Amino acid sequence: MRLAATLFLAAAASAACGVAHAAYVVKGDAIPASLTGTPGDAARGRAIVANRQLGLCLLCHTGPIPEERFQGTLAPDLAGSGARWSAGQLRLRIVDAARLNLATIMPAYYETKGLARVPPALKGKTIFTAQQVEDVVAWLETLR
Repeated sequence: MRLAATLFLAAAASAACGVAHAAYVVKGDAIPASLTGTPGDAARGRAIVANRQLGLCLLCHTGPIPEERFQGTLAPDLAGSGARWSAGQLRLRIVDAARLNLATIMPAYYETKGLARVPPALKGKTIFTAQQVEDVVAWLETLR
């Protein structure tokens, strides 16, 4: 069993708590199909990444969000993400980065199985909704 990286994120699982988990298929290093069947909204995705209570992305990542101070340096810079990875590759990294790197510190934002040290009240609940995953993917795709 792998550890639920940065468990504090589970406490930030706001809107996603209690939402049904959509099925997805991993092909190679990607989840090629949208989790919702609809495109994400890049503006909402940027807001999610910048939000220090929901995703806490900037705790570890640096990103092209100049108004946000104190960005992290533990994980890859988000600038250029859309040029480095396809939408499907980005989606898998957000859904469950441990499928690509078991030693990752990135939490599984849309996976509920195979995690350890999850508080009982949050078991079976995702950090992001399927739509939030798609919104973040949409924004990351714009970073070329």
